[in-house]
Amino acid sequence: MKIGKLFISIHLLVLQVAAYDPVEVIDLWQGEVPGEVNGEIGKETISPPSSQSGHVLRIENVSHPTLSFFPAYSTKTKNTAIMVCPGGAYNILAYEHEGLDICEWLNELGVSAFLLKYRVPRRQNREKHEAPLQDAQRAMGIIRGNAQKWKIDPTKIGVLGFSAGGNLAMMTVTSFAKRTYADVDSMDRVSCRPDFGILIYPAYLVDRKDPSRLLPEMQINSQASPCFFAHTGDDQVPAEGSVLAYLALEKAGVKGNELHVYPYGGHGYGMRKSKNPVSSWPDRAEEWMRAGGWIPKKK
Repeated sequence: MKIGKLFISIHLLVLQVAAYDPVEVIDLWQGEVPGEVNGEIGKETISPPSSQSGHVLRIENVSHPTLSFFPAYSTKTKNTAIMVCPGGAYNILAYEHEGLDICEWLNELGVSAFLLKYRVPRRQNREKHEAPLQDAQRAMGIIRGNAQKWKIDPTKIGVLGFSAGGNLAMMTVTSFAKRTYADVDSMDRVSCRPDFGILIYPAYLVDRKDPSRLLPEMQINSQASPCFFAHTGDDQVPAEGSVLAYLALEKAGVKGNELHVYPYGGHGYGMRKSKNPVSSWPDRAEEWMRAGGWIPKKK
């Protein structure tokens, strides 16, 4: 596996907003990126948090997707790992509060984190999730294929996503039977199925005109992974998506799911604390991971 060079922009970003560097940054694609059209996407840019950006650090115009590895601070979790998918409406990546901050939290729990910088914005004449799903499938194969090297358990690899990243996480949970691109190397012959999923205010799960139905691409069956959901009733993204996905998993016979719908909190809060009870979702997710055996129970 060839380790890609650390892009200068991302290196500076991490130094500015995190107290630690990733151990490795891996280029997902060693040759041509599947389906990319030269010149379609502009130069990758980083915009610092500001009042105009909603105080969100934004990465835009990603055409060279990467996977950044942040190893756990300890190995008390039996080497669990989670791939983190920031949100951003499939147009930008909210890379700090839905990415770097999450990796740091996971590291404190003793979980190794892999931060996915997937392709945005949406590509012309392609479904919004098509290019990102290719990146996610490829990344999951790389993580599992390098489990021994990175000292992680290949049977304890999860995915965690926010908003559009929650949609991507759900697509990864349900779309693992076949890669959505031609094989590149042996990493694409390793299972890309996550062992569990954590979905925080996931978007694009239901038709906005009829939020009583999941979108057809949500092919939930008995082989899907157990999932944890957190959403709020006042979210502009319908909470019905999380509810219906939870019910579909239960109906399919997938055991170990958990759903929390809080009354207030809106959208896009990540791990930011507020007066709303939804701020406790990281504690609930930790409890769920311990109950499911993904990380050890507290003594």
